[in-house]
Amino acid sequence: MSTTRVPVQEITDLAMAACVAAGATEEMARSIICALISADRAGRHQMGIAHLPTYLDSLKVGRINGKATPRFDGSFPAFLHADADGGVAQHCFDLVFNTLVRSARTCGIAALAQRNSYTTGELGYYVRRLAEVDLVALAFTNGPALMAARIGGERVFCTNPLAFGVPLPAPMSPMVIDQASSATAFVNIKKAALAGEAIPGGWAIDAAGVPTTDPAQAILGALLPFGGYKGANLALLVEIMSAGLSGAAWSLDAGDLYDGDRPLDTGLSIIALEPEAATSGFGERVADQLERLRAKGVTIPGKRDPHGGITSQEFFEIEVNLKERLVALAGES
Repeated sequence: MSTTRVPVQEITDLAMAACVAAGATEEMARSIICALISADRAGRHQMGIAHLPTYLDSLKVGRINGKATPRFDGSFPAFLHADADGGVAQHCFDLVFNTLVRSARTCGIAALAQRNSYTTGELGYYVRRLAEVDLVALAFTNGPALMAARIGGERVFCTNPLAFGVPLPAPMSPMVIDQASSATAFVNIKKAALAGEAIPGGWAIDAAGVPTTDPAQAILGALLPFGGYKGANLALLVEIMSAGLSGAAWSLDAGDLYDGDRPLDTGLSIIALEPEAATSGFGERVADQLERLRAKGVTIPGKRDPHGGITSQEFFEIEVNLKERLVALAGES
């Protein structure tokens, strides 16, 4: 597909207008676009601006409540419970972010359990935001069932990712680990299907539960966990920490990601830690250890420029048809 280079500000303005035209409030649209641009800048392009059409389609039909008014319960000083009211997880997170940070600073640890949102998008976004203000963070999320626990099984879990963010000394960007419990992300199966390319063995099964390398058959079947039962155990852990803890729908009961008009009711749980509560100079200590490991050939997660920061982009490379769609939608707002 042909692509074009678009200035960041132009794509931001177009995307904002398109979200509003699709039914989002300006506040929600801003939360969506900031998260997508953050994913692109972190090198997670499949979850960046290219992922915007999924949000637009879901806003139009009601899978996302564009006028959501999230509600919060702060009965406990270091545990926040949120209901996203069928909106997007990023919007609810933005509204509670300062309270979560303040609680972690005060108590040394704070948690957020959020229910009733659309899928979270790039999970690394949430822990990266917290690590950028010098907090260690863990995040867990579920969604509609896409993954079987074993070959021959049925869909019981989403890809059920978890993410981990660690602050590092300036000018280094945080270290972020963001990985699914599945052998691959569902977007990679869809991408292979559109390109007419085979997928590696071990990624998925077909509708009969038989391993397949045909992405079209995989879409009708289910993803597989990485590492067999170990990945399935991790998916179960994430399911309980996200849907179980927050009161969101289990993956088996969540709304459909691409069909229907009801909110998905996804769960998201985040734990934020103040590292200085336990040890001083935490960031420097971790940075030194990462350098030792890198010298021994260990791959350290995260996309960094030579100076350690996330690569800045004045221009985004996007598909021409996506830009044309955004221009058309922006004209309707």
